[in-house]
Amino acid sequence: MTSLRSFLQAGLPCLLVTLAGCGADPGPERVTIEVWAHDGTDAERTVLEQQVATFNEGHDDVEVELRMIAEGDYNDALQTAAASGDLPDVAEVDGPLLAGYVHQAALLPLDGLLPDAVLANQLSSLRAQGSHGGRTYAVGTFDSGLGLYADRRALRAAGVEWPTSVDDAWTAEEFSAALAALAKKDADGKVLDVKLNYGVGEWLTYGFAPLVASAGGGLIDQNSLSPAGRMDGAAARSALATLQGWASYVDPNEKDDAFVSRRAPLSWVGHWTYRDYAAALGDDLLVLPLPDLGHGSKTGQGSWAWTVTASGDDRQQAAAGFLTYLLQDEEVLRMADANGAVPGNSSALEASSLYAEDGPLALFADQLVRSCGNDEPTSECVAVPRPVTPGYAVLSSQFAQAVSVALSGKAAGPALEEATVIVQGDLEDNDGFR
Repeated sequence: MTSLRSFLQAGLPCLLVTLAGCGADPGPERVTIEVWAHDGTDAERTVLEQQVATFNEGHDDVEVELRMIAEGDYNDALQTAAASGDLPDVAEVDGPLLAGYVHQAALLPLDGLLPDAVLANQLSSLRAQGSHGGRTYAVGTFDSGLGLYADRRALRAAGVEWPTSVDDAWTAEEFSAALAALAKKDADGKVLDVKLNYGVGEWLTYGFAPLVASAGGGLIDQNSLSPAGRMDGAAARSALATLQGWASYVDPNEKDDAFVSRRAPLSWVGHWTYRDYAAALGDDLLVLPLPDLGHGSKTGQGSWAWTVTASGDDRQQAAAGFLTYLLQDEEVLRMADANGAVPGNSSALEASSLYAEDGPLALFADQLVRSCGNDEPTSECVAVPRPVTPGYAVLSSQFAQAVSVALSGKAAGPALEEATVIVQGDLEDNDGFR
């Protein structure tokens, strides 16, 4: 018979390890994935942190470690990580920069990694943004809306009729006439806010490249990626000449209060201002399409999207599981409610009080559903992606300079020519990005 002492000696190590049971199955090994995200608004940060916490609580096999990086520093940090081979497992990428990371072989295709139903549920604009070379590399929980906000009271006082859908957008001539009529009722005639306070940067490309498409052109040839004859072509010159003609009506908006103070009755900007504008104008707030320069009203599209990096085979499934969680309608709507953006899932869009049919921002949703994709824009499509090229950062900075010239009231032709030379040089320096 085993003595009491022998029994205790045999059992004591198990008791010291755990009272739950010696030799019990320890369960699956917990995988830790590193997730990088841009540090946007306070509301966006709060929601994402809550989403990560909830995901971690509900998964015994995966732990998400979130790193938030200031938006202005984010792309530089991710580029440095890509160059050193020290990428996180999941990374946010600003939509127009996606092609550059694909060219660097920094990202994994998501086809077959994420469920087909999840990919198919993305808005057509996000499917276009996330695709490169026939593969899907990015998914988004939201997309952006761009248009004209208008003060109904001011339009009525000036006797200006406004469009009710994207298909009856003001022509360039009608928009010019509306500006002139509004200016007659205005103390200084500065009736158009175009967010000059945002500075010369990505906003000017996102906000005004659609005018080039509306004039029948584009910034590069999507096959050769060359800007020659496009960025300095007839459509681009015509679009920026039209913009130059509106420059005298532009409010400098140094304090970012031109529209909410009702000093400027028109504001050319995106979805992110809606809550402030609605609070300031109430029922007088209108959301209108951008002017039609001859080939249909066009708008911008694209925003931050999620990617899985080529950092490690053993963590890809865990990364995919986290993205699948973020793309649930409930989570998509949580983020859209926080930042006011267009929900990235078709099913979530239908459930949105802002963007569903008859919602106050339904126009933005209608525009994105009619995405031009990565094909040449036609008069029927509306939302135009920014040029898909690994050289986008250089292209955007140069085109923005030309837009800035036009908005200052000067002819932008020489700036477009200079931009074309620089962008073409970048293309050739990188062997055509082949």
